[in-house]
Amino acid sequence: MGIFISIIILSLLIFFHELGHFIVAKLFGVKVEVFSIGFGKKLFKKIYKGTEYCISAIPLGGYVQMKGQDDLNPAVSSQDEDSYNAKSPWQRIGILLAGPGANFLLAFVLYMVIANIGVDKLAPVVGEVAKNSPAFKAKLQKNDKIIKINGVKIVAWDDIKDVIVHSEGTLNLLIQRGGKLSKVKVIPRIERVENIFKEKEKRKIIGILPKGDVVHIKYSFLNSFSFAYNETVNASKFILIGLKKMVEGVVPAKEMGGVISILKVTSQAVSVGIVALLGLTALISVNLGVLNLLPIPALDGGHIVFNLYEIFFKRAPSEKVMYRLTYAGWAILLSLMLFSTYNDISRLIEG
Repeated sequence: MGIFISIIILSLLIFFHELGHFIVAKLFGVKVEVFSIGFGKKLFKKIYKGTEYCISAIPLGGYVQMKGQDDLNPAVSSQDEDSYNAKSPWQRIGILLAGPGANFLLAFVLYMVIANIGVDKLAPVVGEVAKNSPAFKAKLQKNDKIIKINGVKIVAWDDIKDVIVHSEGTLNLLIQRGGKLSKVKVIPRIERVENIFKEKEKRKIIGILPKGDVVHIKYSFLNSFSFAYNETVNASKFILIGLKKMVEGVVPAKEMGGVISILKVTSQAVSVGIVALLGLTALISVNLGVLNLLPIPALDGGHIVFNLYEIFFKRAPSEKVMYRLTYAGWAILLSLMLFSTYNDISRLIEG
């Protein structure tokens, strides 16, 4: 059941991506010849207002075929008024951005839904105080609940780190201990700590760990906008940093995962609950948006670069160069897909 739901979710994410391209192409007067969910043999198809809508055999993908656009077949190029090629570079860029934009918008909406359902986060309750740490010297104790830091209200444990990182000088803590409120001054110190990528970096710390208590936070409708925006931006940054670390070799290539990994993790999220499933779906949607904007010729980002070239140099790139670069882009993508699938299968074999 989990795998079935995972496939449906992936198909829906791709549907929204292609729907973005479709809507903006139509707005600019481009004829969409095919709107397909999935690749391969067409299992179902129906022509409506000149567009063939179809569901194909392989659900893990999809495409929108516009008149005059086929990266690998120059013969279909057209300069008719309703063709993709006849539109200005800025209009073509708008069509290309619409796919990833739809993924970011979907993630934003999903995060808004999560905010209104409510999320479980670690409560700002101290579980452990490191010896000789700033918190130890300030006499913070286990079970102390941190209410405010420098006047900023602390709702969850994550808020503590955010305030400390952006603070200057002494921290003024308002804590609750045994039902009573008291003020504590803590002077953070800078230490080299390990980040999520297992790199050592300098960070302000006070030397406390969470107790493990959980607080359920439900956001108001207005606050859910801010929550959704921050989560979408943070997810995008995290993916970009992860890609950068992989290129630098900080994250080993064997950590790459493909469709099998996505299906497995999504299936696990189904068993955890609706909030976990929505959160993972939003993250995958952001992932699709970010990856499609990479300047690889076979992706939306690569085509955006071609159009920017036309805008700045007042001429279209050489067709010969475009097709060669596109073939190279597909070769890169297929190689990455094969490699990530190999990693997935290796992990399954290793148990």
